[in-house]
Amino acid sequence: MAPFKALYGRKCRSPLCWSDISDTIILGPQLIEETTKKVREIQAKIQAAQDRKKSYTYLKRREEEFEVGDKLRMYIPNKSHVLQPKTIELDHSLTKEERPVKILDSKVRSTRKKDVKIVKVLWSNQENAEAT
Repeated sequence: MAPFKALYGRKCRSPLCWSDISDTIILGPQLIEETTKKVREIQAKIQAAQDRKKSYTYLKRREEEFEVGDKLRMYIPNKSHVLQPKTIELDHSLTKEERPVKILDSKVRSTRKKDVKIVKVLWSNQENAEAT
């Protein structure tokens, strides 16, 4: 039994396996020619499917048309729009140290046997929304 049939319970139907096993086995250059022909058929079918997909998307495409008097917004570069990165102090091992700055919130959650204190801390180099 072929491995594909053993796995899936049916014959392999890819174009490379269409030849019946009971046919004479083709070896050498004839096998290469047959395989090359089938690969070209597959490539042609894939190309046809891609062309259909492209033509469908081109039908939905709409060219932008402008007329005299239309108001367009043009971006004018401004140095104030450039964001300056924050400086981060790194130590010799190229790591930064986070330090707790402020305790924002604390709760006590109780389970059956324990009371667990949960604290929300604002760390250095973080904003209020990023606090953990």
